[in-house]
Amino acid sequence: MTADLTMRIAISGSHSLGKSTLVWDWVKRHPQYTREEEPFRALDSEMYDIRFRQESNRLHNGIQMYYNASRVNLYSSINDCVIFDRAPVDYIAYSQYTADKEATDIDDAFVAAMVPRVRETLQRLDLLVFIPMTDRWPVELEDDGIRPVDLPYRAEVDALFKQIYRDERFSVIPEMNRPKLIELWGSRGQRLERLQQAAASCIP
Repeated sequence: MTADLTMRIAISGSHSLGKSTLVWDWVKRHPQYTREEEPFRALDSEMYDIRFRQESNRLHNGIQMYYNASRVNLYSSINDCVIFDRAPVDYIAYSQYTADKEATDIDDAFVAAMVPRVRETLQRLDLLVFIPMTDRWPVELEDDGIRPVDLPYRAEVDALFKQIYRDERFSVIPEMNRPKLIELWGSRGQRLERLQQAAASCIP
């Protein structure tokens, strides 16, 4: 039955909310799937010095978005089995956070310029999974030596994601060939089962 779940999935949301864990759990259950690495980790392995918070600049966030978009665009067939650790939308949320701080060359115009490319790229996804912060299932910050570990930063970025996905800020979801958008929270096992159900519901 799992072999019938042929689609392109992206997991989106603020940091340290269990996205990577969900991706690994999905691939373990569905070994026919390709796992696409989070852009920061992929680029970090190539020695790119990418910064966070108010230290991000156009190069840092632009290269991550374009890397992610280029990887998504590689999978042009509805028969592809792939799951992405992050979606192009993520770099709009993180860039808007930095733009709001007025600390670097990232500004509202830069964020707006990202939107057409992100909207176009989302047409190549079948399922877009947003993992929000929620009081119903809090997730502790994990200090892995890479991700920022301050709570206000995670919460502010999460609020921007909610504006994008719930309030349609930036209108990033395409009108044509739009992916199915779902929200997931809960225990590790519950998230995997709910993703399984959502993926199955996408099968004609």
